[in-house]
Order: sequence, then structure tokens, then C-alpha cells
Amino acid sequence: MGHGVSGGGRSLASPAFPGDDGAPDPALRAAIACGSGDLDDRLGAARLLVAVVAVLDEADEGGGDKASHMAVVSMVNATGERGLLAFTGLDALAAWDPRARPVPVSGPQAARAALEDGAEALVIDVAGPVRAAVTGERLRALGAADFRPTPADC
Repeated sequence: MGHGVSGGGRSLASPAFPGDDGAPDPALRAAIACGSGDLDDRLGAARLLVAVVAVLDEADEGGGDKASHMAVVSMVNATGERGLLAFTGLDALAAWDPRARPVPVSGPQAARAALEDGAEALVIDVAGPVRAAVTGERLRALGAADFRPTPADC
């Protein structure tokens, strides 16, 4: 069938994570919970969910949505540093904001998106079950085009 899904003369890209049901990777959550040294490698092989939300651009006279767009979500800490939000599973995303929509990406893709957006961190599971932040050299290494994960046990 090729690289896409055929439908009515149109070709759609194949999903990056076929069969993904939004469940968290238990090994990734365990690595986050125990502060494991292999967290970066686990993130390199992980599927994360980046949150997108609707942003109202213009309302009509009745307060209804006239124009809006979807945007990725970042947070700003007390010192003004921004972090792109990502989640290990739909449960963690819904705990943060049940209206947010998930965009599945690899850990390296999430890191690159954070860097391209000028963020200093990739904040994972901000509302729990356990929060983690990838910053500095770790963020740059995870976002590197040649990142090669080598998972180990927690």
C-alpha cells in the first residue's frame, strides 16, 4: 500500500505511532518516578503527547467564536523561563486540562519543538503523577538530530 493510507484518491501519511491508545509507557513513568539516570534514553525512545489548545482570536458580538487557532502550550516559571508541556499519557494530559488535545510526537521531536519555540525546558506531566523537566544540555542532546537512545533498567 505504500507510505500512506489511500482514501478517495487522496493519500494520507501513515501514523507515526500505529495502534497507540494513549496509555503511558510504564517504563518511562518508572524512570521519571525514580529519577533514573536512563531517563534521557527512555525519552529518546518514547512517544510523548504535546498539548494543543484552542486560542480565541476574535469573538462575535454575542461572545461566540468568530476566529480561533490551535497552539501548543508552554508555561513560564517565576524567573521567566518557558517550558513546553508534554505528557506521558492521556491520563496525565486530562489531569492537567481535559479540553487539551494530544499530538503524539517522539521525545526528540518534543525537545526540538521546545528549542525551536525558544523554551528552556521540556516539562513532562506537569500535573503528575510525577513531574519532570529536561533542561539545558540534556534538552539540546535529546533534540539533536543524531540522538540514539540506549535504554537501561531503572
